[in-house]
Amino acid sequence: MSTPDPHAWLKRKVRPAAPEYVFWLVVLVLPYAAFPSYLALANQIAIAALFAISLDLILGYAGIISLGHAAFFGIGAYTAGILSRYGWGEPLSGIAAGGAVAGLVGYLVGFIIVRVRHLALLMITLGFGFLMVELANANGWLTGGADGLQGVDTWKLFGAFKFDLWGRTAYGYSFAVTFLLFLLCRRLVHSPFGLSLEGIRENPTRTVAVGAPNRTRLRHIFTYAAAIAGVAGALLAQTTETVSLEVLGFQRSADVAVMLILGGTGRLYGAIVGAIIFLFARDQLAGMNPQYWYFWIGLLLMVVVLFMPTGIVGGLSRLMPKRVKRT
Repeated sequence: MSTPDPHAWLKRKVRPAAPEYVFWLVVLVLPYAAFPSYLALANQIAIAALFAISLDLILGYAGIISLGHAAFFGIGAYTAGILSRYGWGEPLSGIAAGGAVAGLVGYLVGFIIVRVRHLALLMITLGFGFLMVELANANGWLTGGADGLQGVDTWKLFGAFKFDLWGRTAYGYSFAVTFLLFLLCRRLVHSPFGLSLEGIRENPTRTVAVGAPNRTRLRHIFTYAAAIAGVAGALLAQTTETVSLEVLGFQRSADVAVMLILGGTGRLYGAIVGAIIFLFARDQLAGMNPQYWYFWIGLLLMVVVLFMPTGIVGGLSRLMPKRVKRT
């Protein structure tokens, strides 16, 4: 008689359901088929969704609050941009380098992050973000300073697909990278390691009592999240062929936090839905009123938090039949 697999239910959760295939197919095809003039915006949404997923790993699953997550996004962007400026514009190796450098910095910062909580954690992450902005500004010989990094030239993808102004190649490229890393993150959060992170988030004292190495696991997930944020930043640098200090700024950290709260933390799909809603709303509202569009974003955020405290994805899941919810 065969021994039952103790992790069989986790493997079932990792396996995508039919509605998920439909969702990803629609997200891929719809911009090309129905909104070809919005492919540049769709590219921005794909990158923002990947960035929000990286924040969800530490905030939604591990409970690490960060106001400086854009620092890793910017490190990845500058790494890919500087490589391209000095003669190496190959896209895939560029995002790998961006993720590797951001992950290395995240690993080093993680030794500090895991030692503090609550308000001290907020201040350290915020201070780290400000530090990265000033370092990039002060070293203008390398980063371009306030004028931005000039001369970024991304080579053709696979030597055949050129990155044009309309975003045809850029969106397909960003979508593919985001989808592959989403699958990786999905497997990660539904693994025993991912479940231990949720236990640490809910009751760190009890997980220590049962022998879980809290600090080590938090440092690992912080490193993974930093690397994924670096890949997202590298994608932005390659597809827009420009890098400015804004990629490191507090505003970007705040925006990605708003996306995640809108969509719902601890769900992965919440990060994607939040990025779609936030950037599409920003595009439309800024077109109607360039000065005061943040008023409507703030109003939307208040409504979501008041009536759907678990985010839009969490609120919609409560309305679904139990059979669909289990799937």
